[in-house]
Amino acid sequence: MMQDALTLYKLIVLYMLDKASFPLTKTQVSDFIQEKDYTNFFTLQQVFSELVDTELVNARSIRNRTQLSITEEGRETLRFFGNRISDAIRQDIDTYFQENEIQLRNEVSVQSNYYKSTNGEYEAHLLARDRGITLVDITLSVPTEELASSICENWQKKNQSIYQYLTEQLF
Repeated sequence: MMQDALTLYKLIVLYMLDKASFPLTKTQVSDFIQEKDYTNFFTLQQVFSELVDTELVNARSIRNRTQLSITEEGRETLRFFGNRISDAIRQDIDTYFQENEIQLRNEVSVQSNYYKSTNGEYEAHLLARDRGITLVDITLSVPTEELASSICENWQKKNQSIYQYLTEQLF
């Protein structure tokens, strides 16, 4: 019985990733699944791990977020076994995407990371994309890790106003 439940959870995750035209974060997927009380956090972590281990899903970590995307093998698996997802669950997922797609897309289209450069300073890399097109790609060199971290956090909060400011000043 437990294996059947794990299989269903994996198929739900695959269905969500296939439904999205952009990567989803583990948090985004977890929030939906836990909000619907399909399973708990720990079981979901096992599901994510097994999907990545079997190469049905790609995982990419950026700072404190892990982005997930479905692989071709994952799509094939979904084609073969997707009928095991009930119509009610499919409808829940479809409705969730209809209501939240813009917010979900915005959350993953804005990225920031920092690293220590060869000259000993830190570089904060800030990126904003929309539908696969890079809108802004900025790298700032700063003297401390704390400053680089702060810049990355603020980019997540203020990227739209910064983009607007840049376009107003440069066009």
